[in-house]
Parts: sequence; structure tokens; C-alpha cells
Amino acid sequence: MDIRNLINNKDYQGIEQALASNASLANEGIAYDEVNTTKAHPLHRICDGVFANTYTDEEAVAMATIFLQHGADVNGGELTEKKDSPLVAAASLHADKVAFLYIEHGADINHRGCHGGTALHWAAWCGRDKLVERLLQEKPDINKLCIDFKATPIFWAVHGLKNACTGNPQSYYACIKSLLEAGADKHIPNVEGASVFDMLGDEDEAVKKLLTQE
Repeated sequence: MDIRNLINNKDYQGIEQALASNASLANEGIAYDEVNTTKAHPLHRICDGVFANTYTDEEAVAMATIFLQHGADVNGGELTEKKDSPLVAAASLHADKVAFLYIEHGADINHRGCHGGTALHWAAWCGRDKLVERLLQEKPDINKLCIDFKATPIFWAVHGLKNACTGNPQSYYACIKSLLEAGADKHIPNVEGASVFDMLGDEDEAVKKLLTQE
């Protein structure tokens, strides 16, 4: 059984044995599936399984821990701008506990992955309030602009609330509140000159109130 199938089957013992026999597997790219053969680092692919509900966040942590113990690079090798690191993948794929693990193992929190967004941008856009809190403990650049949209994490949070929220706005409010308390500048516009307020309508009184509180 190859390493991708071992991961998908949560075969902890099999993963352990495979990595003990061939240490290079800890950092060898894995295809997404038989159709999408694009390869990504194992620590990234583990996050894909969380997003796909193949296994739980906790089970992913257990597998990622085995990989790290066998020499997996927490940053997934050479960091390339606009290519997701394992931490950015975890932030964008709702694998919060895996992200916590990567942070504890020294993952680069400032790397700009897809669209040039950092882990903080992606956690904010996905409404992952606990991960936003944890990332803020690492003192990132709170107003760092992404590459493609020249937007801040708080802009991503409001944009996510308006475009990605699937019924739990409270988690987005919590992200916005944490970012504001950490010193986020809500007035920085994006590349089009739009502010967070330009995205809001009459139905957004709750977030408007949150953004205008002193």
C-alpha cells in the first residue's frame, strides 16, 4: 500500500513502518488522487483529508506527528511565493489542530501561499477564529497585504463573511474582533481602492457595529 493510501486509511502503524523503512517518504510529494496527479508535500496532503472529511482533525494530527518524527520538513521544503506551505494549507482547509501542531514545530507563519495570502489571511477568510487567535500570538504583520488583491487579513475576514460563510457568522465576528484587538487597520483599502465597509450592506449591522466600536 502506498503512502497516500496509508494516510487515507489512517493506518498509523503502516505509516510508521513505511517511514522507518524509507525516510525520504517523509518529504516526498504525494498526488491528490488518481485523477489529479498534482503532487504536494505529505504535511499538506494530510490537511486535504481533513477538508474532505476522510478523517478528523485529531486523526490528522496523529499522522502528521508521525511524519514530523521521521524528519518531515514542517515548511514542506523550499518555500515558494504563492505556493501553499503546509501551514497555509492547514489554515485554508479547516485543519485547525494540524495548524497548531505546525506552528508549535516552527512553521513559517509569514509565508504567502495561494493568492499571496498568509496563514492569517486564510484563517480569517475561512472564519477559523481559534486559529486566528493562535496565529496572533506569534505576532505576525497584522496588516500584511496579500499579493493578488493587496488586501489585509481583516479585509479577508470581512470578504469571507460575505462570500464564504455557510451559516456561522459568529466565528467571523470573532476573527474580526481578534484582529481589531491586535491592532488591525480596518481602513486599508484593497487593490481596487475598496475598504471593508464597501462590502457591507444594510443586513450587516452586526459587523458594522463591531468595526466601528472604539
